[in-house]
Amino acid sequence: MEIQLENKTNNIFRLLRDSENYIDFCPERGGIITNWICGGQKILYFDENRFLKKSLSIRGGVPILFPICGKIDSKFSLFGRKYLELQQHGFARDLIWKFQFNKKDNSLNLFLKNNEYTKQYFPFDFDIKITVILKHNSLNFESEISNNSNKPMPICFGLHPYFNISDFKNIEFLDYPLVCMDQNNNSLLLTDKCLSNLHEGIDLLMYSSGSLSFKDYVFNRKITLINPYPFDIGVIWSDPPRQMICMEPWTSPRNSLINGFRKIYIPSNSSKLLKASILINNIEKRVKK
Repeated sequence: MEIQLENKTNNIFRLLRDSENYIDFCPERGGIITNWICGGQKILYFDENRFLKKSLSIRGGVPILFPICGKIDSKFSLFGRKYLELQQHGFARDLIWKFQFNKKDNSLNLFLKNNEYTKQYFPFDFDIKITVILKHNSLNFESEISNNSNKPMPICFGLHPYFNISDFKNIEFLDYPLVCMDQNNNSLLLTDKCLSNLHEGIDLLMYSSGSLSFKDYVFNRKITLINPYPFDIGVIWSDPPRQMICMEPWTSPRNSLINGFRKIYIPSNSSKLLKASILINNIEKRVKK
């Protein structure tokens, strides 16, 4: 396994297991994974045209969310008038990350450290190290967030994978809880009913049992997100006509840094380790009755 420079113009690198199993990533654009080929299949959705317009947020790949997930319902900074208001999903997805190849376990290590820019929004000294392990049918993330400040650091953390699908009509979700929250109006609804509107666009937050999955009966695969506590909040989002589904692990819901619900505090000079995996399995074709 090795890392290659795949696209010099856009500074995209490739972690290559073999010709049918690899990931591409861009350190300069938030350390984002832009592509995952598993068994010769394209797993991730990625809008390349939008990616080239650097003034726009990226749609696709696996963006990294820190120090908040979602939007904050506040017109002011969480940390006083000296600081700027955090934008949706935080700043990590907009910054340049460092990286290295770890030969010991054949992993990609991504690194982000506080700087003058982050201190305009977030008054803490921190380090983030994300270890990405590419296996023949899975992508594993181990995210270690360290607080180097002399006071407890409040955080939310998430990943935002966009999955490539054949069509909304070919999708069946599994392992979801009975009730979810519609993030468009903060109402509690039956999950099954909400998922039936996938083709119209949904934005659902749910408290999972540590995994969520869906089947695509044309691509003949099952995609499973494994996200144990405290990374066990699942967000399912669709944005038609884009042929994609986001199935995201979060630690905390929107506004948790305001209302304190499931807010994570990392003590001074301590760290928090969060784990999540994406598993790909082949399934048999569904026989039409």
